[in-house]
Amino acid sequence: MPNIRALNPELQAIALKELNEVPERIDQDIAALRLWIEQQPHLKARTNDQFLVNFLRGCKYSLEKTKSKLDRFYTLRTKFPSYFLAHNVDVDELLKLFSFGTFIVLPRPLNDNGPRIILLRMAAYDPDKYQFADINRAAGLMFQIMLDEDDYTTVNGTMTIVDLDNVKAGHFLQMTPTTTKKLVVFQEEALPVRTKATHFINLPTGFDTIFNMFKPMMSKKQQGRLHVHGSNLKSLYKHIPQEYLPVEYGGANGSIAEIVKDWEKRIDAYRDYWVEEQQYGTDESLRAGKPVDFESLFGLEGSFRQLNVD
Repeated sequence: MPNIRALNPELQAIALKELNEVPERIDQDIAALRLWIEQQPHLKARTNDQFLVNFLRGCKYSLEKTKSKLDRFYTLRTKFPSYFLAHNVDVDELLKLFSFGTFIVLPRPLNDNGPRIILLRMAAYDPDKYQFADINRAAGLMFQIMLDEDDYTTVNGTMTIVDLDNVKAGHFLQMTPTTTKKLVVFQEEALPVRTKATHFINLPTGFDTIFNMFKPMMSKKQQGRLHVHGSNLKSLYKHIPQEYLPVEYGGANGSIAEIVKDWEKRIDAYRDYWVEEQQYGTDESLRAGKPVDFESLFGLEGSFRQLNVD
């Protein structure tokens, strides 16, 4: 038997129907993925059962897609440590950035058994003092724990609400094409999490310019999952009922301050995990076959290639 958490009946039914999970074959699937990792001279990855099954579920048990995402996950973190968690994680410094509450993971999933809801409040940090890349890296502490612990995320995916209320020009200036491409590629090619929808609310002047730059970088499928609501929250409620928002938004899904404090404790408890992470990553000099073409992925010249994701 694989050493993984048992899913509740509702999540197990979804895993069977939507993720192609066959409980009797999980051991075999994990073993095949672990063997492939051991055969990659350039890759050193976690190989415990729960970590690997989370990637398999996020890729609907396509072994080839799982290999690709797992490789990208460690490749991009190693290549771009200033954007994504990798080596020498300064937990104390990142906790300071995390405490601003820019990224919030709400405690109740949608409809209590659906996708995990993430709230991104851009104005929660001061762009005159901090960079969004650093804020994103700090949030990576939370997202790594979600990937490790949260079955709602790995089975049902996520829905993100991007609140742009009170954003400054400095926030937009930090979302350069290079930064945006890195974030999009990491989300679509490296994370084994299905993004079910992204909702934009409280739109400021100039939003269209950023949105029109950001949208073509995404796959056609993900473009179809973008929803722009302006200041009309009733439009948002058709997708995410108000009760599933934080109390600051008139909902009943926890208060932002309490959620942040709870996550700070969880992140702090993972200190040994972040030390262990230093041993994982990639060494491109040992990669067999064709090296990763980072210029093609992130070059500013030419059109950004479309990604094919579930």
